[in-house]
Amino acid sequence: MIRISRVKALAGLSLLAVLTACATPEAPPPPPPVAYVPPPITLSPRIVEQAAAYRGYMQSAGAVSAGFTDGLQVAQAVKTGSAYESRQLVSGAVAYAAVVALQDPAFVSAVREFAANQTQRQQVTQQILRDPAYAVVIKGSDTAAGLVIAALGTDATQVYMNGRAVKQAAYDIQRQKWSLAAVANRESRLAEAKALSATPPQASPDETARLHQVSTGVTPLGLTPTSAPPPYTPLVIRGLAVAALAALGEAGDMHMATVQPLLAEPSAGQCLNLAKLNLYQCLAVAKPHYEDVFCVGQHILMDTGQCLIKSSGAAMPYIPPPPAPVKATVKAPVKKKAPAKKKG
Repeated sequence: MIRISRVKALAGLSLLAVLTACATPEAPPPPPPVAYVPPPITLSPRIVEQAAAYRGYMQSAGAVSAGFTDGLQVAQAVKTGSAYESRQLVSGAVAYAAVVALQDPAFVSAVREFAANQTQRQQVTQQILRDPAYAVVIKGSDTAAGLVIAALGTDATQVYMNGRAVKQAAYDIQRQKWSLAAVANRESRLAEAKALSATPPQASPDETARLHQVSTGVTPLGLTPTSAPPPYTPLVIRGLAVAALAALGEAGDMHMATVQPLLAEPSAGQCLNLAKLNLYQCLAVAKPHYEDVFCVGQHILMDTGQCLIKSSGAAMPYIPPPPAPVKATVKAPVKKKAPAKKKG
């Protein structure tokens, strides 16, 4: 009996082992969901380069000296001032506005909240591409816009005020004999001005590298925080929109096809085109050097500066009126008394 029981027990254990081997193992627990990592803040180097080209021209134009001493200096001023293509300069201004807006921590932080959610990031991106003014409703846009208006307005005002000084020089240098001489090769210098106006401004490698570091947060621009309430000009709105796309990770090289249209601003371009047409007309009739100086001061520097001041939404600089002429006081002649007649 004991032996039979042992046999049965061993058989039971064998059956249990077989059943255990045939049993379906439990499925392992599912892996944890992959955490969504938002893309980094990205602004295409091509956009940064356009911003650097804009800055380069504005610095050169703002530094044109009004202290002319010969015709060669006047000719160089014409070349320096003419060296921008209107649409490219506007695109550069929008690009620089985006770089400036990325300096505002409140605006960037608010946009990054949308970037943290993939669905929201895509939705906000599409809203901005459909209507750039959507960037204005994002928290912090008022302080970002304040930085943009101040930065663009400062550059444009410098060019405008320098133009006033150059325009005044057109009258002052007429006391110097060289300024009364006729400009040599008048037709060729007009053709050169037109050729330079059709050439996009060039960015310096140093300024491009500096603005790249600024756009990535490595180097601050050192701007004074300020706030500006809406409404904003189209140029400022587009600058905010490009900055928002950069903060969403949607303004890199692979997105240039969708971002590039935001850099165009037709009304500012039309204003600059009109300034260039007035310049051509001025150079076409100018003969002595001092008249070329007038063309530089009025139609290159002042008109260009004024276009960009208005496009930025900044206030035109206050120019005090000239002092009222002092009226000379004319004393009435004193009538002499007729000598008394002698009594006869």
